[in-house]
Amino acid sequence: MAEVVLEVEHLAKVYKLGAIGTGSLRQDLQYWWNKNILKKEDPFFQQKDEEAEMNNELIWALRDINFKVNQGEALGIIGSNGSGKSTLLKIISRIVQPSKGLVRGKGKVNSILEVGTGFHSELSGRENIYNSGYILGMNKEEIRSKFDEIVAFSGIEKFIDTPVKRYSSGMYVRLAFAVAAHLEPDILIVDEVLAVGDADFQKKCMGKMQEVSHTKGRTILFVSHNMQAVTNLCTTALWLNAGRMKMMGNARDVVASYIGNSKQFRTGQSWDEPETAPGNHFIRMKSIEVKPIGSVKNDMITVETPIQLDVEFWCLQEGFDMNINVRLLTNAGECIFDLGSPSVKAEKAVLGLRSIIPGNLLNNNNYIIGLTVVKNHSTHLYAFTNCISFDVEDMREGMSYFGLWPGIIRPQIDTSFFKKVNLD
Repeated sequence: MAEVVLEVEHLAKVYKLGAIGTGSLRQDLQYWWNKNILKKEDPFFQQKDEEAEMNNELIWALRDINFKVNQGEALGIIGSNGSGKSTLLKIISRIVQPSKGLVRGKGKVNSILEVGTGFHSELSGRENIYNSGYILGMNKEEIRSKFDEIVAFSGIEKFIDTPVKRYSSGMYVRLAFAVAAHLEPDILIVDEVLAVGDADFQKKCMGKMQEVSHTKGRTILFVSHNMQAVTNLCTTALWLNAGRMKMMGNARDVVASYIGNSKQFRTGQSWDEPETAPGNHFIRMKSIEVKPIGSVKNDMITVETPIQLDVEFWCLQEGFDMNINVRLLTNAGECIFDLGSPSVKAEKAVLGLRSIIPGNLLNNNNYIIGLTVVKNHSTHLYAFTNCISFDVEDMREGMSYFGLWPGIIRPQIDTSFFKKVNLD
């Protein structure tokens, strides 16, 4: 049975808006003594001032958070902005004290929470590497054995003896992640700060975190708005909503529920008047709908189902060529295709567009459609992003494999299996 390395019990964090402190030095000292020496609960948490809460004078960053993380587990923490993700990581990293509850951890913890945290700006990259190692309890020889690997991974060899205050945010994050991952903490905490790095470095970081977790048995807490990164790296996910635990479990299941809950629209939407519709003085959307071909409206779309996309819009100007680009995206934001329509002459009328996505092309997943209206093949008139989303359900016959089918698309391509020669 895996060992529990991190346990969070009834964790809460509340902030009081307005004046800082109690108003007098004596009361501030008494508050500090009660909170830090006598280990009494935060009096802001204990107060029953319902009127203050109703007047938004109390801000609950976290409420009653409970979970456990096992050794070698990668936990993804997801949620919208302001849901409490960063606050939770700061409490676990002992940067912020909770108003209530306990955090129990085993081993060394290293955190990358924001650019500028953890390094001394006046020291060079080399000096900060050694400082970080000393803080984690490593001796000079242990740090030295990792030093070349850290510098090579960060890719900033030329600047290793330059004070980090002169680093760009990307250089800083490169070195900070290299230090955190290679000095072998028992728990590695990574916030969305990795988004500062370029795409190649992000892939490099993901590969290193997978190695740290799966191969070396280290525990990772990972906050990201990139749902694909969460599902690829993490076995378990925690969904925070307005400071509360909404769901915790298998990473793919939690991410799917989070994305489904975040959708504003489903398979269609329409507007009665141009004045209330999205658009501008060139065009206004009238309706957009996706539906399965050969089925009753609102029937399930499967991997075998051809899909019809219908778009109508008010064209408010005339005298130029126009076309519409249809972009199909995964729920992780990956573009599957960007389809340009034939050009038509713009005229003041209600115009329509129809596209057919053939069956046996898409994998079972959630998809998003975006539209871009283009003038004279070069000028964007209007971009209607994430206008609708739809789900493609699985459909399998004649096989006993029911796991996740790999790939963004799932085309049906003729494949032959035949015997070339006999071996005897």
